[in-house]
Amino acid sequence: MDKKLAIFSGNSNRPLAEKICGYLGVKLGNALVDKFSEGEIKVKINENVRGKDVFVIQSTCPPPNRSLMELLIIIDALRRASAERITAVMPYFGYARQDRKDQPRVPITAKLVANLITTAGADRVLTMDLHVGQIQGFFDIPVDNLFAVNIFVDYIIEKKLKDPLIISPDVGGIKMARSYAKRLNAGLAIVDKRRVNDRDAEVMHIIGEIDSKPAIIVDDIVSTAGTLTEAANALSQHGAKEIYATITHPVLSGPALERLEKSNLEELIVTDTIPLEKEKKIDKIKVLSVAKFFAEAIKRIHLSESVSILFDR
Repeated sequence: MDKKLAIFSGNSNRPLAEKICGYLGVKLGNALVDKFSEGEIKVKINENVRGKDVFVIQSTCPPPNRSLMELLIIIDALRRASAERITAVMPYFGYARQDRKDQPRVPITAKLVANLITTAGADRVLTMDLHVGQIQGFFDIPVDNLFAVNIFVDYIIEKKLKDPLIISPDVGGIKMARSYAKRLNAGLAIVDKRRVNDRDAEVMHIIGEIDSKPAIIVDDIVSTAGTLTEAANALSQHGAKEIYATITHPVLSGPALERLEKSNLEELIVTDTIPLEKEKKIDKIKVLSVAKFFAEAIKRIHLSESVSILFDR
């Protein structure tokens, strides 16, 4: 890579940033990202970025408000230091679940965050498995939304499951589930659910035949694991042989770990878009890295090459 490329990171997912730099053969940029005594974010870029193509790697994962503010302030610092182009690399785009007005007097926070990132000075966004694809339209700058499906599919193939069945945990996830089913030449089923609140979901029934097959639940986010574990229990009651789940972003908040431990899941397969704290690394969770995938995307954006090839198998 040429000397015009520079990569910086906040504190939300530094291990992933270091892995990406390792694949690209570049050093992670030298920047101070700390806080003042009262908690305000303090940032200083400790190297020359004038005229450089800069990528800022920062998931807006827990604590989301701090992670988002770090990203915005780093972007502003780079813009004021005369970086030629700034790309916000957000492996996990937080606040994505508030993408529309589904109730009276609620915000569309995904749009607000898009406005903040653009106003701060980002010229481009690179992310993975947005909660809903239309969030790309909230930005007035280019957005590349990568998909983790091929990373998961390769791992599933290695497991050599016989005649697996892909499960969408709700009607909204059918498109993602269909992409897995197509690549694995597998059947498709849907869990019809009713959400009780933002923490719990009640499964109504299964649309599709389970027939003692290994079931793979696919989704983009696991937060409190209410939907996931209820779906796993329902599949078990309907005769699923083994139950796995592939979920891109492991938020794993509140009662998630307790629910997973008690669930019928054989394995929860996630990525490192969000770093797992030590206490969250339980036996049921398998982490796959997206570092190589993001490194390739960054290289292609930097060299003005096509990124669409990464969407194909």
